[in-house]
Amino acid sequence: MAHPSPIDLTGKVAVVTGSGRGLGLAYATALAAAGAAVVVNDVDEAAAERAVAAVTAAGGTAVAETVPVGTAEAADRLVARAVHAFGRLDVLVTNAGILRDRMLWKMTDDDFDAVVTTHLRGTFTCARAAAVHLRAQGQGGSLVLVGSPAGQRGNLGQTNYAAAKAGIAAMARTWSMELARAGITVNAIVPVAATAMTRTLPAFAPHVEAMEHGAPLPDALRKGEGFGTPEDCAALVPFLASDAARGITGQCIGIGGDKLTLWSHPQEVATAYADGGWTPQALATAWHTSVGRAAQTVGIPAPDLTEAR
Repeated sequence: MAHPSPIDLTGKVAVVTGSGRGLGLAYATALAAAGAAVVVNDVDEAAAERAVAAVTAAGGTAVAETVPVGTAEAADRLVARAVHAFGRLDVLVTNAGILRDRMLWKMTDDDFDAVVTTHLRGTFTCARAAAVHLRAQGQGGSLVLVGSPAGQRGNLGQTNYAAAKAGIAAMARTWSMELARAGITVNAIVPVAATAMTRTLPAFAPHVEAMEHGAPLPDALRKGEGFGTPEDCAALVPFLASDAARGITGQCIGIGGDKLTLWSHPQEVATAYADGGWTPQALATAWHTSVGRAAQTVGIPAPDLTEAR
């Protein structure tokens, strides 16, 4: 059996927002390892410079641009940095994000606005700036938007985050249509990994701590839950940025541990009809014997880690 050719991004230039650490750094490192020149972005200048040093020490090419995403000005700076440093732009990865978790009745306007500004508006402004440049450049490109299981199913305490991530999935589908004629693919990825957020979850915490001390994660996590390291998620990004993925667009693709998944788009799952239209009483009578029988679950399922104990 012939082995597939390695993914080669030589000559391509990528911007990765929020790439000073964690998943963003893993994406930037993977892109550089495949040959792309990378603009590392973070709000923390020291973290961005450390990330650049790590990428270059491994033989890659990278520069830093320290700016919080969200504004059009920040997005323009990131595109300009790529063009000034490397002469072009081919790939944008919108990874930057923050958390302000609270239950609905405790969430403040600032909690909501801060998360939506960074995740949703930051994705919009950066993608818009990249799309303008890529269309003018006329050689196609790739937008990789970072989603979350919370955006697919909702999650307790994450009104702001789940709403933003759901919006990102919707933008990926919309932009995949709008940018198709320009040869620009747009996909949302749904990573699951040991990060600062998942490290605080009781079900995962002891396994993450053991992993940090050199113990391997059990199959119940790596395969059953699709949960691993940030590096386990990183391969999807250079793949989607490569010529091998030219026909893939408008998708929500999950990755984590040893597991790769494709998320379905929202669709009608049950149908009922009433001649002449529905009344409230007709709905009450028909609900439980028609569409109500297909009521959907919500929330991220609790992990079953029985085999991991």
